[in-house]
Amino acid sequence: MPPNLYRFHSTWPVACSTAVAFEVLSDLGSYPLWWPEVKQAVKVDDRCARLHCRSLLPYELVFQARHNTQDPDRGLLVADLTGDLDGTVGWRIEADGERTRLVYEQVVTVRKPLLRKLGVVARPALVANHELMMRHGQRGLYTYLAGFHAGRHQHPEPPHPEHGQTRQTPQAPQ
Repeated sequence: MPPNLYRFHSTWPVACSTAVAFEVLSDLGSYPLWWPEVKQAVKVDDRCARLHCRSLLPYELVFQARHNTQDPDRGLLVADLTGDLDGTVGWRIEADGERTRLVYEQVVTVRKPLLRKLGVVARPALVANHELMMRHGQRGLYTYLAGFHAGRHQHPEPPHPEHGQTRQTPQAPQ
């Protein structure tokens, strides 16, 4: 394998429907809300965002992700990456009993000049950095989905005065 080519694979079981998982993962602009290492996502349009990522190592990767496949019926999201990373990234979203299995696949060539120069020497550190980022992303998604699900399915009633909650009405100055 060329020194600047990377292939990554992760599988995440999540407690939500495939439809909810697809909705969250297809919204590239929402990634900073749940993935700590995605520091910024600037939405270009409905299918594209410019992402700024930084994990433990002291470098930032900036790239554009553009969906080339968004197929909820097949549970498939695929995006082309251009910038500091060139290649593809995809999610397969599969029903797994009462849960959903997310299969992440990424094949990229590093274009960032500093990382290209370090090549073979830095590869183990870059892979470890990526693995850390994936663990944090998985944890963040679990938390985000729990809140996403709760927010969609709970409609709390406003407090009632008889339960000790009173509402103050501002009065106009006299």
